[in-house]
Amino acid sequence: MSTLSLRLPDSLHQQVKALAKKDGVSINQFVSSAVAEKMTALLTEEYLQARQQQGNEQAFLASISKVADAEPADYDKLK
Repeated sequence: MSTLSLRLPDSLHQQVKALAKKDGVSINQFVSSAVAEKMTALLTEEYLQARQQQGNEQAFLASISKVADAEPADYDKLK
């Protein structure tokens, strides 16, 4: 594990402190979780863009054409 020195405006620091306390975690754990969430969002976007490039519209259309044309079950209908 490594150490990171972080400078925050006082107002942001106080908000982080209050939210961490409310969540029952340390400021360190709160900030680590926040960074992990942001990284996950950005990496997911990159992953989906890479997968999109591998897509094949003709193969998709061929696959979807094999799906039966039937009404969904009542529990699966949009209301």
